[in-house]
Amino acid sequence: MRISKLFGKTQRELPAEADTISHQLLLRAGMIRQVAAGVYSYLPLAWRALKKIENIIRQEMDKAGGQELMLPVLQPLELWQETGRDLAFGQGLFTLYDRRDRKLALGPTHEEVITELVKYNVQSYRDLPLLLYQIQTKFRDEPRPRAGLIRVREFTMKDLYSFDVDEEGLDQSYNKMLQAYQNIYARCGLPTLIVEADSGAIGGKESHEFMLITESGEDEIIHCPDCKYVANADKAESVKEKIEGDEPLPLEEVKTPGMATIEEVSNFLKAPQNRTLKAVFYIADGKLIFAVIRGDLEVNEVKLKNALGCSEFRIATEAEIIEAGIVAGSASPIGISSIKVIADDSITSAANFIAGANKPDTHLRNVNYPRDFKADLMTDIARARAGDGCPKCGGKLLSTHGIEVGHTFKLGTFISQKLGALFIDQSGQSHPIVMGSYGIGLGRLLAAAIEQNHDDKGIIWPLAIAPYHLYLCPLHLENPQVVATAENLYADLTAQGLEVLFDDRNESPGVKFNDADLLGIPARVTISPRTLETNSVEVKWRSEKEPQLMPLEEAVTRLKELIRD
Repeated sequence: MRISKLFGKTQRELPAEADTISHQLLLRAGMIRQVAAGVYSYLPLAWRALKKIENIIRQEMDKAGGQELMLPVLQPLELWQETGRDLAFGQGLFTLYDRRDRKLALGPTHEEVITELVKYNVQSYRDLPLLLYQIQTKFRDEPRPRAGLIRVREFTMKDLYSFDVDEEGLDQSYNKMLQAYQNIYARCGLPTLIVEADSGAIGGKESHEFMLITESGEDEIIHCPDCKYVANADKAESVKEKIEGDEPLPLEEVKTPGMATIEEVSNFLKAPQNRTLKAVFYIADGKLIFAVIRGDLEVNEVKLKNALGCSEFRIATEAEIIEAGIVAGSASPIGISSIKVIADDSITSAANFIAGANKPDTHLRNVNYPRDFKADLMTDIARARAGDGCPKCGGKLLSTHGIEVGHTFKLGTFISQKLGALFIDQSGQSHPIVMGSYGIGLGRLLAAAIEQNHDDKGIIWPLAIAPYHLYLCPLHLENPQVVATAENLYADLTAQGLEVLFDDRNESPGVKFNDADLLGIPARVTISPRTLETNSVEVKWRSEKEPQLMPLEEAVTRLKELIRD
């Protein structure tokens, strides 16, 4: 491809709307263009990289025994209502009406559709196991699309679904996919970490995420260096700090004028924050929920939502709290009877806490559970953090950041049961099919690759997913010998199957080199009057600082070998 004919222009200026490195570089390199919030067009360079990722994924899915098919984007809403996942996805589910006033959904995922398909094609245990996959467009109405291709509303995803006769078969399919995913990321040149994860709206009993480690990542990863425990912060557990015990003392009311936050109350009463109780209010399926947790900890809203088993979940507004008769800033569960109270198990780790008195500018000392209040549910709703104890070995947990580039789920039978996808076993008994679900977002993987592979000049593509292998860069095109040599080399390299981006523009060396660095093609091959004096070309790998000279007559053979290796 000649750059003079390439669709898409590079930019020098930093795009104001881009808040991540990958978003900035993809825009500056002329690879994507925003159409609407969370909706992007892929220009030729990005599309070539995306297709390479797609081909690697397809090869590994086929090697693992997957069969590719194609499922519709438009799905009857009734299917989602049968499984109840229309409520689980909530406002994230795009819906529309057709001309007959039938309600449809734009598929954010395809468990319902594929289960319905399998239902009519599987009767016996002899028809199982199955691994069925597609590479298809998905739609999710994200509340806050951000970070370019990292969090979008329309995206391309590979989703594979496994169908087995029992849990043992599911384990085998699941492990097969874990290995296939590791192969995919290794072939893409992208090291990943497998972490325990929350199943979210997809559902299922067990799930893992594949994380690409980068400090710009939106996901926090909690891990133990001693026993290798790793989990997404939404899922992670920890051993909470034990506080030296005291004998319970009588309740004591104290004035706290103008003090509302944990920090203010703690400083005013000269007590550590881990000796206070924090009150946080949420709306779960339209009802006010009172969450109480030790003051030095934060509520993990994913854990809390899962504990409640609700569909719609959000933080309560100040107006909703006041309307319920709660004194904001001085609230406690003492005397609360009309509101469901969910308590974190940290409140049992000490005695004599400070909590609100449910009256303005007033708090209570020596609050103890269960002497002074009851909880409707006691469970772990705290966000694990660096420095906490490891739940597996007791070591000290650490924290890092990453980008989710793949997610696997052991779904079990909850979808097949609801949709009636059954099989007959060897004894003639009917059973629901045991399912798994496995997804990779291609655009997200593309962006994550850039987040992990870049410098201050631009992208540094891993070779396997780079739009082109070589950036052919002739300088001083007024020189006929440079032009002729470049044209011949372009033809010879292309004839050998190498993918070459030929910068045939009559631009200065600075412009060409800057664009070569920005686009991140793995190797730049420069031809100039100076290199021709020694009958050579200059080869510079994008990931290295220093170029090397290569004899012109050996260039095609050696470049082919280097790219192959």
